[in-house]
Amino acid sequence: MKLVIDANILFAALIKGSLTADLIISDELQLYAPEFLLEEFSKYQNRIIEKTHRSKENFETFLQVLKEYIAFIPQKNITPFLEKANVFSPDPKDSVYLALALVLKSAVWSNDKKLKEEQNHVKVLSTEDLIKITSILKKNK
Repeated sequence: MKLVIDANILFAALIKGSLTADLIISDELQLYAPEFLLEEFSKYQNRIIEKTHRSKENFETFLQVLKEYIAFIPQKNITPFLEKANVFSPDPKDSVYLALALVLKSAVWSNDKKLKEEQNHVKVLSTEDLIKITSILKKNK
């Protein structure tokens, strides 16, 4: 399943790990994110390490895993769809994720209820939704 993953999901995986992290490395999901997310994680590395109580080495390992399992898409590929996404996005900060989903013809993985409920142009799946879906897929194998 092709999905655009938002930053909050990545932060949840960093903080809690668990099922969110398992889903990120699942073979059932093809994950994509705007390239700027990697830059943000690097830019705020010290702050993230402090908040997540991880070591620098552990954080760098996490970034490497993200690079393995998530395709980071350059902004130039997303920009042509930003204007359209801005029209229906409930929050300007989410427009880039919606625009990328339009580019890829995919859903967005986000736990943002507003994003899920206040627009109907792009399907939004929560972590809970994905756990249910991937469990069903595993039972059918």
